[in-house]
Amino acid sequence: MRLSRRTLLAGSAAMLASPALGQGAFPNKPIKIVVPYAPGGASDFSARILSEQMNKKLGQPVLVENRPGASSNIAAEAAIRAPADGYTLFMLGAANTINATLYDKLSFNFIRDVAPVAGIMRIPLIMVVNPSIPARTAAELIGYAKANPGKLNFGSGGVGTSNHLAGELFKSATATDLVHVPYKGTPAAYTDLMSGKIELMWDNIVAATPHLKSGKLKAIAVTSAQRAPSLPDVPTMAESGVPEFEAVSWIGALVPTGTPKDIVDKIHTDLVAVLRMPEVKEQLAQSGAVVVGNTPEQFASWNRNEIAKWSKAVQLSGAKAD
Repeated sequence: MRLSRRTLLAGSAAMLASPALGQGAFPNKPIKIVVPYAPGGASDFSARILSEQMNKKLGQPVLVENRPGASSNIAAEAAIRAPADGYTLFMLGAANTINATLYDKLSFNFIRDVAPVAGIMRIPLIMVVNPSIPARTAAELIGYAKANPGKLNFGSGGVGTSNHLAGELFKSATATDLVHVPYKGTPAAYTDLMSGKIELMWDNIVAATPHLKSGKLKAIAVTSAQRAPSLPDVPTMAESGVPEFEAVSWIGALVPTGTPKDIVDKIHTDLVAVLRMPEVKEQLAQSGAVVVGNTPEQFASWNRNEIAKWSKAVQLSGAKAD
């Protein structure tokens, strides 16, 4: 039987439009989730919870690969340069949107080279102070800082980290003169904060909560738009007189640009279904997280807004990474 030229062209176009044709329906082999940090952190914790349930949803192994280093840039580049076929996901976070302007020379563009799948979770930062500071609210702390310009020191886990830049945003929003003291990681900062060598700090709610419960630190406000479910009595910055202040730790999933839309949609649908499972919500809540599960378009908008926000903070701080 002879085929017309039109029929042959239509068949060829269909083959080009369907990346799974000839390979079976997606997925037909293991999927890898690249985590930019060592095992044990929030990104790794959430990836392993999701991978267990995604195994069941997708009918293929979903493996977690930890690739720490260079403030998550090593993992980001590896994931972005992977084939755009849906078999490599990347667990990005606030550090990646900070790095977009913190680093002058990156080999990739964080907006151009990624296809957002969904936001996974957000973890509020919390402003904590040494109990000796005579302030119980953000308004009282602002007043105290203005009465003592340059005398309050805030710690962070290092220059360019989210807890450093949250402080810079606070300084700008409140016109206060606070002094940044960077440490090689937040554990050292906590030691000096509790001993009174520094006066305040912003950090994720999970790390700070044990020190609040022990009475060694005092909570002032959370930096999320809504109160944190794990500390419902602590007001937000907005409620405390610092409007529109939001600086949270967060995690989301993306794939390389060029991944076919039907594959992105498939991953998104199954990922959101997993995030809505009561047992998954409960497990993620243990890390102080609020589950997101938004659309790719909403997550893309979030990424753009985060880059703009942290770009302002980087400029205010003058921070630069080598």
